[in-house]
Amino acid sequence: MELEAGGDTHQRVLPDRIVAGVIAALVFDLDNCLAAADEPGPHVLTPTFDAIRRANRGTLPDDTLARAFDDCWRNPLDWVAAKHGFSPEMLAAGWEVNARAEVTTRMGGYGDLDVLSELPEPRFLVTSGFRRLQESKVRALGIQPYFERVFVDAIDEPNRRGKAGIFRHILGEYGFAPDEVMVLGDSEHSEIAAGNQLGMTTVQILRPGVTRATTAAHVVANLGELRALLVRAR
Repeated sequence: MELEAGGDTHQRVLPDRIVAGVIAALVFDLDNCLAAADEPGPHVLTPTFDAIRRANRGTLPDDTLARAFDDCWRNPLDWVAAKHGFSPEMLAAGWEVNARAEVTTRMGGYGDLDVLSELPEPRFLVTSGFRRLQESKVRALGIQPYFERVFVDAIDEPNRRGKAGIFRHILGEYGFAPDEVMVLGDSEHSEIAAGNQLGMTTVQILRPGVTRATTAAHVVANLGELRALLVRAR
């Protein structure tokens, strides 16, 4: 098992490849899919929010800032900044602090993570955000053994491919057809949009606080329902 950047290119061969025409692999998101993004506690992002607030200088009203900070628990900072109209100074201030954020306590994730080990399909984890923070979450959860590969779509590194680029990489390296790969996540505009763009089978998981998507091929409430969906697809 490896924790990798999105630009990795080495070849791997998977055992017991499932026959083409059914789901051959699963790609999971992390935040609000396998663990609540705010599980480590507000202190993880409080310094980032404080830095953005100091740099605001009247650019955005308090209620807009509050909505932006709420979005930060579900989306990368660059996306939040674009959506809410951060000034360059606000984004730079938040970026500098958020790049140093790290989870240092143990995380439990949602209560159904044991289902991952019961799924016979090879599994991949693709998560977006600052590398240091996302890797620390994976370590805190102890979930790396559940996955064939872990990819971080690091927004703080050059030549970022984005989730669609990493998904293409997985398809090409392992020889999967797009419709053989199921993408599971919470975000309609991130992993679900990328999966749909590439012709993958998309599944939204409706964790607490997640708004139901209209573009996902399937919707499940938990990993147990995902397991049942996969049984029907085999």
